[in-house]
Amino acid sequence: MHWHIRDLQPDEPDTIQQLAAMLVDVFGQMEHGWRDMPSAVAEVEESLEGDRLSRIAVLPTGEVIGWIGAIAQYGGSAWELHPLVVQRNWRGRGVGRSLVQDLEQQAAAQGVHTLYLGTDDELGQTSLFGVDLYSDPFQHIAQIRNPGNHPYEFYQKMGFQIVGVLPDVNGPGKPDILMAKRLVQDFLT
Repeated sequence: MHWHIRDLQPDEPDTIQQLAAMLVDVFGQMEHGWRDMPSAVAEVEESLEGDRLSRIAVLPTGEVIGWIGAIAQYGGSAWELHPLVVQRNWRGRGVGRSLVQDLEQQAAAQGVHTLYLGTDDELGQTSLFGVDLYSDPFQHIAQIRNPGNHPYEFYQKMGFQIVGVLPDVNGPGKPDILMAKRLVQDFLT
């Protein structure tokens, strides 16, 4: 079974509910995640406002299996990837990869130079968790390990680079890993 990717529309209440349920399922265990349906529905509805892009992966049956969003920043020259979520039973099948590639195409068509994201480690999945990153953040980043299957490695496979870290933003020892990808290939020409 194959999926297609399209824009999320504001007049799709069932789809908005499906996406909200996905957010709660995947991110609900995180302290700063979407722990309930009202907050998750609000996040999905907010993705339809202003300078945002909201794209979904849909099966021929109409079931939504993934969602990616982006927020225009820096006058539109950079977009923040937020969020990316794939149904648990569809992970590892290329849905996330397809959504990121589609977002890159959408962004490039708009003249975006950089895609960036923050990927939190609230659950102790990386070697950056529980560490005083202020002592030498670049050394810790250079030696990052992934014993808990954190998604930063997925983004690396997609061409994103770790460009920094925000220590303690989710609580002591719980960083946000900052990643970015250049979309403009003719750098400084």
